[in-house]
Amino acid sequence: MENNYDTVNNPKHYTESKVEVIDAIDAWGLNYHLGNCVKYVARAGKKDKTKELEDLRKARWYLTRAINTMEGRVIK
Repeated sequence: MENNYDTVNNPKHYTESKVEVIDAIDAWGLNYHLGNCVKYVARAGKKDKTKELEDLRKARWYLTRAINTMEGRVIK
């Protein structure tokens, strides 16, 4: 994989492995909430090491939202 980083189209914190996060999300057919959950877990601490815990909390928020939606308990 060639590493031509671009902060919009090819950000480094999403392309550090052989699989880009967006490609995995698309391949797995994840919805918005689960896709964002995967995104935040995959990038936790890579974009900004000081925000690793914040990224994981965001992932948890999206996962909770997905679970609540599936259970019919959408909280706004």
